[in-house]
Amino acid sequence: MLAHNAADLQTKALGDVEICLVGDEHVVTAYEMKMKRVTVDDIDTALQKIARAKSEIHNYVFITTEEIDALVADYASKFYEKTGGTEIAILDCIGFIRHFLHFFHRLRVEFLDIYQELVLGEPDSAISQPLKEAFLTLRKAAESDE
Repeated sequence: MLAHNAADLQTKALGDVEICLVGDEHVVTAYEMKMKRVTVDDIDTALQKIARAKSEIHNYVFITTEEIDALVADYASKFYEKTGGTEIAILDCIGFIRHFLHFFHRLRVEFLDIYQELVLGEPDSAISQPLKEAFLTLRKAAESDE
């Protein structure tokens, strides 16, 4: 897993977090975190990054703290065939946790413990109380599935 803390243009990164397969340096999934609503321009920028990537990107996922515009999500979903198989998705914070748990399905409880500590430790200005409560609801549902 690769991460950075500078602009993508400076680092030549595909996203804020990049996932590579074990033993391989080619990015297969890129995550772009947004503290704003994802726009068509954001999707177009992602398409430019995907087009100039050195290897095939399987997934380009936006995670947003804002409401997801249905028209923008629909726009993003139309590029799978045009990109040669890259799925572009937009997730809110809770949707991202659901998505991310598939990576850690064998370590789900440990992942949730660490993530819960991080979420609850953030001030309300970074993660609102309703979002914290939504996470705890999701956590309870995940534990009931075991």
